[in-house]
Amino acid sequence: MNAPNPLPRRQFASDNYAGVIPEVWEALEHARFGHAPAYGDDPWTARASDLLRQFFETDCEVYFVFNGTAANSLALASLCNSYHSVICHALAHVETDECGAPEFFSNGTKVLLADGANGKIDPDSVESIVNRRKDIHYPKPRVLSVTQATEMGTVYQPDELAALCDVAKRHDLRVHLDGARLSNALASLGKAPADVTWRLGIDVLCFGGTKIGMPVGEAVIFFDHDLANEFEYRCKQSGQLASKMRFLSAPWIGLLETNAWLKHAKNANACAAALGKAVESIEGLSLLAPVEANACFVHLPENVAAGLRERGWKFYNFIGSGGARFMCSWDTSMDDVNALIDDLRELTK
Repeated sequence: MNAPNPLPRRQFASDNYAGVIPEVWEALEHARFGHAPAYGDDPWTARASDLLRQFFETDCEVYFVFNGTAANSLALASLCNSYHSVICHALAHVETDECGAPEFFSNGTKVLLADGANGKIDPDSVESIVNRRKDIHYPKPRVLSVTQATEMGTVYQPDELAALCDVAKRHDLRVHLDGARLSNALASLGKAPADVTWRLGIDVLCFGGTKIGMPVGEAVIFFDHDLANEFEYRCKQSGQLASKMRFLSAPWIGLLETNAWLKHAKNANACAAALGKAVESIEGLSLLAPVEANACFVHLPENVAAGLRERGWKFYNFIGSGGARFMCSWDTSMDDVNALIDDLRELTK
């Protein structure tokens, strides 16, 4: 069989472009043979769940779903009634890129938008939203949704997360963490996963597998067991209960047993840092936000952006005129970064 040709070069448009990391592929190879019970009653799912409990140093409820939209939307729906609201940053994925799925799966829960520089929620903005109105005509705030790493590629420090969790708990809000790029955030922080999640007050985490190098799959982790009540029914009803669940769960074994998540996240972060440093040295270019994970946001003149695309580079526009995002993946190399930098230097002369 003739396989389709991949893109001729590694790109910076999205870490979703990248292939599968070797450690994950090996785990899938082991899982593909023979027969195993369906719908999650298999040894791979049990092992992956236990590894996640070890990773976070706590007894948590673990569910595997196909993608981040389902993970976030079902998690938020489990925390809300239809008359509740979810507070998130104005740039958060649950607001900008989920096609209304959080509202759909929660039967109408409203999303309320908070402010904050560089993609981070300002605790004062949460206070303002919660105290804006208390009457029955207003959707009652119920959840604070935080993204780590943020949509601007920045990383909440532990004290910043703690401040948000403190505000949330003071107002009886549950805290949801969208961790699509949590691996990159953890690699940046150098902290134990438990110390920047449940020990600070995170109730539910959506842990991203796809962007760190899995073919598909995210983990929904409830640190509060009570909040997971009947979550399996939500997964089934929404088409997220995989019949051959071991192919969603086995990759986590490869990711966690070998510490592959950390190795590859560090590489992606280092590539983004190198790109960001170079951008700051090129006249006519500037960073839109600090480079703290695996993304580099650049103010890019239109002629430079057009020139890059003419040379075959793929990247996304971001935040209005002149904003561009360059995302480094687990397999991005310094050669890739240097090739992009060379073209940026030539096009800005």
